[in-house]
Amino acid sequence: MTPVRTGAERLAADPALAGGTRLGLVTNPTGVLPDLTPTPDALLAAGVRLTAMFGPEHGLHGTAQADGSEGGTVDERTGLPVHDIHKLSGEALDRVVAASGVDTLVFDIADVGTRFYTYVWTMYDLLESAARLGLRFVVLDRPNPLGGTVTEGPLLDPAFASFVGRFPVPVRHGRTAGELALLFGFDVDLTVVEMEGWRRDMTYAETGLPWVMPSVNMPTPDTALVYPGTGLFEGTNFSEGRGTTRPFELIGAPYADERFAPALAALHLPGVRFREAWFTPTFHKHAGTPVRGVQLHVHDRDAFRPVLTGLSMLHVARTLYPDDLRLLEFMDDLWGSGTLTRRLEAGEDPRDLCPPPGHPEGRLLYGGRVQRPTAGSGVCTYE
Repeated sequence: MTPVRTGAERLAADPALAGGTRLGLVTNPTGVLPDLTPTPDALLAAGVRLTAMFGPEHGLHGTAQADGSEGGTVDERTGLPVHDIHKLSGEALDRVVAASGVDTLVFDIADVGTRFYTYVWTMYDLLESAARLGLRFVVLDRPNPLGGTVTEGPLLDPAFASFVGRFPVPVRHGRTAGELALLFGFDVDLTVVEMEGWRRDMTYAETGLPWVMPSVNMPTPDTALVYPGTGLFEGTNFSEGRGTTRPFELIGAPYADERFAPALAALHLPGVRFREAWFTPTFHKHAGTPVRGVQLHVHDRDAFRPVLTGLSMLHVARTLYPDDLRLLEFMDDLWGSGTLTRRLEAGEDPRDLCPPPGHPEGRLLYGGRVQRPTAGSGVCTYE
C-alpha cells in the first residue's frame, strides 16, 4: 500500500509550493512527515524560509490539557520564536501575527473531523486575520480520520458561533482542513497543498500514515471515531472519560446504575455495542470517584453513526436519571444551537435532530465531489 502524501510531505519536496519569503508555521505534534520527521525540521532542511511558529490549543508540543496552551517561547530545536495564539481572534490576533513579521501563514495540523474540535477554528481566525493584514495563507492538507463520505448533525446556527464552531458546518463535517479553508471563502491569497492518494472512503489505517495524538485526550483513531457523539457529554455532568486511557469511549457518572448499559444495548444502534464499565477518572469530572457507565465498542465502522449514538445515549441518560443529569451551558456551543438542550430538558427524544441520510445538492471542492449540506438536512451522504 502506498501511503498518502500529505501537503507537508509535498512542500518539503517542493518548497516553491508555499511561496513567500518569511513564513510562519502553525503546527503541533501532528505536524510530521510519514517518517515522523517534524514538519518544521523538514521544511527548514528543504530551504523553506520559516521565521516563526504559532501554537494552538494544547500548545506547540501538545502538553496542555483542554482549553490550555503553553505560552510564548523559543523552540529549542529550531531556534524559532513560538507565539501562543490559543483563543486569540480579531485585533488581538492581528497584533501577534503582525509583530511576528511573517508574510505567509502555513497551517499544518491534523483535524479529527468534528466541528467542536478547535484547530479548524484557529485556522478560521488566522484566515480572517490574514485577510485583514494582506498575508498569504497556505494549508498543508491532511486526511480527515472519519473519511469524507458522511456528515452528521445539523448546521451550526450562526447565533451560537464560538471557538468550538464559527461557520455553518455539521457536527461531523466530512471535510479536510484544506476543503474547509476553501469553503470559508475569505478574501485572501489562499493555497491548499493538496494530498496525493487520499480517497474519501479511506479509514485512517488505509492512509498508511502514523497516528500522532492531536491532543492529550485524543489518543487513537478509535477516539476520533466516537468523538462527534460522545463529545456531547462534555455538556453534561457525566464523565466523558477524561482522566482515563479511553477518553470518549468510556462514559459514566456516579449516579448511573445497572440499567444504563442494558437500555443502550436495547436500542440496537448501528455498528456499535455497549459494555458495562466501571472507571475512576484521575482528573476532570468526578476525579478520584468510581463511576459506572459503559464503554463503546464499534464493530462496523461503515454502519456506525457517532452523532446518532451520542444523542441516543443522552436521551437514555435523561430518561433514567432526570433528577441527576445536569446540562451545562456548554451544550449549546457543542451542538451549535439551543435545540438539543431544549429537547432534553423537556424530556423529549432528540434523535430526530439527526435524521436518516439524505442527498442534498452538492458542489465541487478539491479532491472529489463534496456536498454542501443545507440547513436542517441532518445526516448527508456524499456520492
